[in-house]
Amino acid sequence: MSHANPVDAATAQEGATSSAKLSLIRLKQWLRSPSPYMNLLGIFGFVAVWYLTTEVVKLPLFEKLPGPLATFTEWASKDPVYGISFYTQEYYQHIGISVWRVFQAFVLATSLGVPIGLFMGWKKTFKDYTFPLLEVLRPIPMLAWVPLAILMWPGREASIVFLTFLGSFFATVLNTLLGVESIDESYFRAASSLGASEKQIFCKVIVPGALPFVFTGLQISMGYAWFSLVAGEMLAGEFGLGYLIWNSYTLVQYPVIIIAMITLGVIGSASSLIIRMVGDKLMQWKVREVAR
Repeated sequence: MSHANPVDAATAQEGATSSAKLSLIRLKQWLRSPSPYMNLLGIFGFVAVWYLTTEVVKLPLFEKLPGPLATFTEWASKDPVYGISFYTQEYYQHIGISVWRVFQAFVLATSLGVPIGLFMGWKKTFKDYTFPLLEVLRPIPMLAWVPLAILMWPGREASIVFLTFLGSFFATVLNTLLGVESIDESYFRAASSLGASEKQIFCKVIVPGALPFVFTGLQISMGYAWFSLVAGEMLAGEFGLGYLIWNSYTLVQYPVIIIAMITLGVIGSASSLIIRMVGDKLMQWKVREVAR
């Protein structure tokens, strides 16, 4: 019967405690700074302008838009006029389906995009083959891919995930490539002079050196995934937040459009925050540099 090494357990516990303390220090520093209060002020300012233009001044440009009072009244209603609120099961079904589609596309884009970006930065020959093709495909608008996605993939679900994957994939590859190219050449020379093999250089120099850019790229790619998802759901979906926005427009249910849009923004921001937290956890050396 094997027993856990007490030294390893103590080291792991010490590392977890150190990480928690560091996170707490960063939180305290953030709360002491003007940033969180300016963030709240910006949100309140936006809502105030929205209220004034739609419900007080009633500018002609915004006369058909629902104001914040109408939107939040519908959102918080137990008996919503248009059937979508915090209390309806359908609302959470749309959220769950959209989150699942983004998760699938993001995992696939990360699994393919990060290795491809690393190899493009590591091997010039590989970059020469792949980079021109990437640059030709990347500017094609997501809506232009919709007919091909429907033709290529059986069923609507696969085509929506494919469209969401495309938006996330390009951002992941390019930021990973930029991360490798940003590594100082002296690190490669030092590793080679110490007798490191190609595999060791890749694992010990390229991957850690590119990580900050990789996680920045993952945050960007998550944003791309969400707005690519909405485009796909609007045109090919039967459920999801993008479908809800388009369907509400055709049915003249304007408050539901705003509800779905705000929901997308909140979930998208939370997704990026999770990626940032994972990145901080994997790059404690970088977090310590920032915390100093």
